[in-house]
Amino acid sequence: MTKYIFITGGVVSSLGKGIIAASLGKLLRARGFSVINQKFDPYINVDPGTMSPFQHGEVFVTDDGAETDLDLGHYERFTDTSLGKLNNVTSGSVYQHVIKKERRGDYLGGTVQVIPHITNEIKSRINGATKQFKPDFQLIEIGGTVGDIESLPFVEAIRQFKAEAGIGNAISIHCTLLPYLPTSGELKTKPSQHSVNVLRSYGIQPEILVCRTTKPIPKTEKEKLALFCSVPKEAVIECRDMKSIYEVPLALENQNMAHVVLDMLRIEDKHADLKGWETLVERIKNPKKTLKVAIAGKYTKLSDAYISVVESLKHAGYANDAAIDIKWINSEECLDDTKCKELMKDVQAVVVPGGFGIRGIEGKLNVIKYARENNLPFLGLCLGMQCAVIEYARNVVGLKNANSAEFDENAQYPVIDLMLEQKNVHAYGGTMRLGAYDCVLKKGSKAAKAYGKEKISERHRHRYEVNNEYLKQIADAGLVFSGMSPDGMLAEVVELPQLDWFVACQFHPEFKSRPERPHPLFKGLIDAAVKK
Repeated sequence: MTKYIFITGGVVSSLGKGIIAASLGKLLRARGFSVINQKFDPYINVDPGTMSPFQHGEVFVTDDGAETDLDLGHYERFTDTSLGKLNNVTSGSVYQHVIKKERRGDYLGGTVQVIPHITNEIKSRINGATKQFKPDFQLIEIGGTVGDIESLPFVEAIRQFKAEAGIGNAISIHCTLLPYLPTSGELKTKPSQHSVNVLRSYGIQPEILVCRTTKPIPKTEKEKLALFCSVPKEAVIECRDMKSIYEVPLALENQNMAHVVLDMLRIEDKHADLKGWETLVERIKNPKKTLKVAIAGKYTKLSDAYISVVESLKHAGYANDAAIDIKWINSEECLDDTKCKELMKDVQAVVVPGGFGIRGIEGKLNVIKYARENNLPFLGLCLGMQCAVIEYARNVVGLKNANSAEFDENAQYPVIDLMLEQKNVHAYGGTMRLGAYDCVLKKGSKAAKAYGKEKISERHRHRYEVNNEYLKQIADAGLVFSGMSPDGMLAEVVELPQLDWFVACQFHPEFKSRPERPHPLFKGLIDAAVKK
């Protein structure tokens, strides 16, 4: 029987509930249990696919084509599982489904209300994931902060679910902040007490408290939290700020968090095999070298917009005993060749990630030109590959006005064009080419050598593709199309084999990288940088 763990947050948002949920999932997986995570987001958007990266951060894409919250990336990386559409639930998707049912007459003319209709739909999303995955443990994180008006239906749904599941089958973990006041030299517990009181007012008594803090929590303060929040002393867990998110599982394990969880859920504890993770953390803490890698994009003011790219670079660094120092380059600052050269001169590798729209494109083209002409290890992702093709077409093939139809509908040489199946699509949400698709790699290519095989599957999120009318002309000029869709109609990977590492792909490899198993293309980039 599946056991349920609900994770809420209080005091402030952005406490790292996702990292805590992912870390607990890792500890349970290390004990041999099967685990899945779900993220419930209270916003009215149906999914984050149409939201600005500046506001929401990265859109994480799953194998089945779901555009999801970035926390699903943490879940996948920590627990090494592949998640899907059932793992991210929003208020928008819940209300949309209930309204569709009402329009069809499914409720037989009854009044549709938050309770029971919305809460029942939320509970059905929990049960749907249980039915599909049949996990030993299901970890459900509620986004936002307890007390937010928009999250009330989710809180009420988990109150009902806990009661229906019965004692010993479901528990709540509440994550709070213990602010430190330098003037008095104290950690203050009162905000956490208030937050738990709010949760109690909704009918939920948390069994475990996870306290975010910058300082060690004194024994007296732990005892005070246990007393006023009605949790056992051993269930007050300290979660201090750390240099790397990958240290969090070990910190929680040192405080027996998984043991406490298992005890409350009446499951016998098992030995946790964390040797590989301990080795990983040791490498993170004691790198033998440092590499400076540039990420040249348009959303550089919010690093969360490229969080999977950053983590993938770090994973490849760990495999090389190297720390990765990210240099954020706003591609709009690279419009001038001299400025671009100045910004790029101290980096050992560069990544041009995905994105949408014309802003910053010419700067990206200059970055790619610099990398190509100076044999600087380069990796292009999605739009980064399209830019690599445009740059090559302009500066090597001789198609001076080459462009993408996305940026110029009347381009003289539209080497990048809208995909045929996208021609009549007018809605934006969930309509791109999304999810996992197969790709066939050219034998002997850098990409094939990196993967160690010639048939791969990768996740996509795009509307535009390389225009096949220009494929032969560009290939004849030396750009190798080393990865194609199985039907040979879609260019998936391009490379310049004469350079140390100049590879770009139409898909998003960053979504499949793991801390203990870096993605081949990111590893190829960092391997080349280390060797160079």
